[in-house]
Amino acid sequence: EIDLDKLALHEPDYEKLAKLFRELEFKSFLEQLPVDVEIKNRRPKGESNIVTGDEGLNNLLDKLVKAQNIAIDVVADSPFPMIANLVGICVATGAKEAYYIPFMNPGDKAPEQSRLEKLLESLKPFLESDSTAKVGHNLKFLLLVLKRSGITLKAIDFDVMIASYLLDPGKNSHGLETIARELLDEDLLSFEDIAGKGKKQLNSRHIEVDKLCRFACQRSVVAWRVAPILREKLENENLIKLFSEIEMPLVNVLASMEEHGVLVDREKLEEVARNLQRRLKIIEQTIYELAGEEFNIQSPKQLREILFDKLGLPVIKKTKTGPSTDVEVLMVLSREHPLPKAVLEYRSLAKLKSGYVDSLPKLINPETGRIHTSYNQTVTATGRLSSSDPNLQNIPIRTEEGREIRSAFVAPPGFMLLSADYSQIELRILAHYSGDELLIEAFRKGEDIHAKTASEVLGVPINEVTPDMRRQAKVVNFGIIYGMGAYGLAKELGISTSEAKEWIENYFSRYQGVKRFIDEMIATAREKGYVETLWGRKRYILEINSRNKNVQQFGERLAVNTPIQGSAADLIKSVMIRLHGLLPAQNFKAAMILQVHDELIFEVEENACEQLGNFLKQEMTAVKRLKVPLEVEIGWGKNWTDAHP
Repeated sequence: EIDLDKLALHEPDYEKLAKLFRELEFKSFLEQLPVDVEIKNRRPKGESNIVTGDEGLNNLLDKLVKAQNIAIDVVADSPFPMIANLVGICVATGAKEAYYIPFMNPGDKAPEQSRLEKLLESLKPFLESDSTAKVGHNLKFLLLVLKRSGITLKAIDFDVMIASYLLDPGKNSHGLETIARELLDEDLLSFEDIAGKGKKQLNSRHIEVDKLCRFACQRSVVAWRVAPILREKLENENLIKLFSEIEMPLVNVLASMEEHGVLVDREKLEEVARNLQRRLKIIEQTIYELAGEEFNIQSPKQLREILFDKLGLPVIKKTKTGPSTDVEVLMVLSREHPLPKAVLEYRSLAKLKSGYVDSLPKLINPETGRIHTSYNQTVTATGRLSSSDPNLQNIPIRTEEGREIRSAFVAPPGFMLLSADYSQIELRILAHYSGDELLIEAFRKGEDIHAKTASEVLGVPINEVTPDMRRQAKVVNFGIIYGMGAYGLAKELGISTSEAKEWIENYFSRYQGVKRFIDEMIATAREKGYVETLWGRKRYILEINSRNKNVQQFGERLAVNTPIQGSAADLIKSVMIRLHGLLPAQNFKAAMILQVHDELIFEVEENACEQLGNFLKQEMTAVKRLKVPLEVEIGWGKNWTDAHP
């Protein structure tokens, strides 16, 4: 018998729904719940105080005198710190009270100068104090914005964003909203909550002071509250040393590099743009001739019609919308017809033009004439730095066009750009990890590692190794680090899968230490669920225990590559911190201005290039952790291309 009342549609339990949606991160569903249900009891508790007038300021200063640590946040009128103006500063002096000091009123284009100077003069002793520890989220941004107002933020002690990242580098978000939700089960006001969304979003200069106060005070209080929780987690995971000795000191280093920036030659960029446009036109005409008609090269649909319907080329793989025309497919089809190769070249040049040549001039700071890229510490899962606005780490170095773009990054009059590039750092770390005697011996003797590999694997004397043999060995050496199998190696070398398999088998028969290391890393990841770098950085690899074979193999590749790439990242970070401390004491002017994976770029006085080069070789190779020596290649010139050794 059916109870009809139970089948009736009842009002849902919104509290349970909200909890479930938060756990699953269904943000759009959360927004559809009744406002009072979603927000009820979930906003951070605490007092939000707007500091106005001398009395309010003096009361705050009295509290700051007694504070051993403070949580700090700033409100700025731009997400780009090198052009941002201070709208307000917020400090939390405890878990329940925070103070917002407005520098602008809604509608102001800039702070009123006398008020700004008075407020900054009052706050400066505390913000620049070495004895008042600072806690916050994304402290590098705060550091740069405050520096533009003449304040050097000191004693930056705990960045909750970096702590969250170290504990789980594979996580999508380390935003303060996410951290608050996970650790406190509270919902922070987002910037969209107070500013709106999309095109109608208000600049913080135009938002009411009380809204900004609530927003900034919540953030400061939450940073204060989560810092001890995250610190304890770092200690429990043995990550506190990496956090306090590498990642936190690096914040100041990166801020200094971003503030300095790199000079860009606008005229050179315009010349590169014209050259690229000419080349694109020539390739475009070639494509039309090969196709027998004009069409939109950037349209996958039209390209499919030309390749598969008109030219009758074989379909390699399919997508939901039809045959694929991705890079991998076009590379395979290039063996059948010249058109796919021309399309690949066109796409590559078009990407360079739009991604760099056309966009770089827009990123030149009008005040400095320089580009100030942002370095991100909390993006890659391996610990490598990434850069954005612009991404300087993806400019190709082996192509003529990439070198042309790099040549637009120049030194100012009287200075040179100097490049210090670690030679084969990842292979050296592989030698250290694996303890492989052949690899270690080759590096200690200073042998050509790729020629040595060709000699060992192919069984020919090293002086009889041909350039082609060395090229193949180079692909194998780096392929091993990235977990390349026989199929991938065959594609890369243009040989059969059986030949590639033989290459790999012969490699492992000679380099048995490397094989042992790979097996050990995979076993460790399976057992512990993570792998570590030489500096103790962890990466969790859930994929390795997947039932899906492809996902599992991907996890195995991560287990092998992460300790190597991550250790290289940790090494260069530790060196950057050391150099940042040592450079000011040298008897010449030099500044570290760029980092691109294994390469550091410096701006140095023209007459001090050799002196700096010798200094860097000494300091950058003085890492005692490895069983093999490190090697640094030095070069200098008036632009980045000429400087690259």
